[in-house]
Amino acid sequence: MRQTAIPGMMDVREALRIALMPDTGTFGAMPGSGPSAVVHGPACTEERDESGEGTGMRAFVEASVGFPTAVFTAALAVVVVFWLLVAAGVTDSDGFDADASLSAWGLGGVPVTVAVSFMTVLSWLLSLSASVLSSAVAFSGTVRFVAGAVALVAVPLFAWRVTRVAVRPFARFFPDEPGPSRQDFIGSVCSIRTGRVDADFGQAEVAARDGSTAVVQVRQYGTDSLSRGSTGLLYAYDDIGEFFWVAPYDAALDPQPHRD
Repeated sequence: MRQTAIPGMMDVREALRIALMPDTGTFGAMPGSGPSAVVHGPACTEERDESGEGTGMRAFVEASVGFPTAVFTAALAVVVVFWLLVAAGVTDSDGFDADASLSAWGLGGVPVTVAVSFMTVLSWLLSLSASVLSSAVAFSGTVRFVAGAVALVAVPLFAWRVTRVAVRPFARFFPDEPGPSRQDFIGSVCSIRTGRVDADFGQAEVAARDGSTAVVQVRQYGTDSLSRGSTGLLYAYDDIGEFFWVAPYDAALDPQPHRD
């Protein structure tokens, strides 16, 4: 008996054959769709993804070395090298605190290097983000330069204000240096605050090295005249009684000036 082909059966078989073909990047043309209807496979998709990643990386590098971000990129490189040296034990993280103070800028309470590093990283991120976003807009070269010049000033100012707020919670991890000890006052000139000073009573005001003043208990062995406003010299400290021994001081008779 001769078999009769069912209409449309060949189209079904052809579709199954194409669906079961090995993955070569192109499955082929669908039946009846013509040469232009080509279905692309994973190979073409991966190629498009790699091209997109390459474009994004290129835009990142161009923004990092372009104006004005290049200025902050250089500063960031210095910060990274510094902290690598700290990690290697070559230098200390608070090595600049004795030479610089940022308290007047509202960045006190933490080491100078911590505040500057945070501000540098934040400035770099802000400038980089602005450069990437502006690159997507078709600005002229003059407009880009003016915008970059404005960002060169505005970005650090904004980063400084954010850093002022951000470093405050970390101040408790960096306690202030201990105040002057009582032994530091020995050899200092003081001003008597009480009407008299004897072996049992007396107070004086003395200035510390940082400019602050303190009222201390003073005593004297003899009966020299030490009254309010007199100048005395603290020459010893009694740990048991917690007071200083004081003697009259006359700057005109001392060939070597004492520290205040």
